[in-house]
Amino acid sequence: MTVGALPSAGPAVAAAATSALLSEPLRRLALRSGLVDCPGVRKAHQRPTPYLGGVAIAVATLLPTFPLLRATESGLPVMAAAAVAVCVLGLADDVRPLSPLLRLAAEAGAASLVVSAGARLPLFGNALDGAISVLFIVLLTNAFNLLDNMDGVAAAVGAGTSASLAAGAALAGRGDLAVLLSALSAGCAGFLFHNWAPARIFMGDAGSLFIGFVLATATLAVLRPYPAIAAGTAAWLVGFVPMLDTAVVLVSRHRARRPLLQGGTDHLSHRLRVLGLSGPRIALVLFAAATSTSLTGLFVARRALPAWGVLPLGAASAIGLVLFAQRIPVYPRGRDQHSPSSS
Repeated sequence: MTVGALPSAGPAVAAAATSALLSEPLRRLALRSGLVDCPGVRKAHQRPTPYLGGVAIAVATLLPTFPLLRATESGLPVMAAAAVAVCVLGLADDVRPLSPLLRLAAEAGAASLVVSAGARLPLFGNALDGAISVLFIVLLTNAFNLLDNMDGVAAAVGAGTSASLAAGAALAGRGDLAVLLSALSAGCAGFLFHNWAPARIFMGDAGSLFIGFVLATATLAVLRPYPAIAAGTAAWLVGFVPMLDTAVVLVSRHRARRPLLQGGTDHLSHRLRVLGLSGPRIALVLFAAATSTSLTGLFVARRALPAWGVLPLGAASAIGLVLFAQRIPVYPRGRDQHSPSSS
């Protein structure tokens, strides 16, 4: 397949089958190895659940696209290699938690490699574009990692966002990226057979960091040919749902004087549950939201929608949603509610 051609369905079908079939033996391996996420006061699941699902997603995404990676002369091989490095980083964190600074440094290094290979936002036409692009990759990668907090949510959002980006890549003449993104979307969908509520396996940091990194770097590669304001607005809309979730969590923890980097049941998904939605419906709602905002971003990039109108409307919506989310109770009431050591 040549760059710019429309992607065939073969890699996507292979990715979905690989992810669905590989998840079960990896689940058993995780159980034998003791790689399980145990329930706790800061977690939503009720029973020990094995990790390693992210390895299935990564293999399912890259294996069917490997011939393309060898044939293309674009920056796609660098992107894939950096994504593998981030996946290994996440896997190491699943086995034994790493320090946040080490993780951020490794992610920034991987992002810098991709940006140096040409994936960057065309904002100012100077070195600042590279720095902002690295920051965007690191932010979206970690926002997606935080989004993985309830059965099916991260995989559903990943499937919808990557499918939307695959369409944008095909329209932009980046058939190689379209194949990779369609394989990622299908890999996430295949994983949902095991991760849909109640989940039998989690993707872990290996999966959430991998998906977030691929989406972030692919977003920059797809949007690079477009005008600055349109590309910047589109990139923000592609990452709207994960970044909104991160903003909601950070604001609420700051207001409640809770540790910003400590896990908790205070994400968008948990607030939707407080409002009465079931786990599967929450995954579907966030899937629909992420797909809609990603497609809106692509419409903006291609000038089907005006960036000057969408950007302020989106910013106002984000602020309103963050403020509204603060009104949904997710923390226990009591004397220790504002204690810095509370979770």
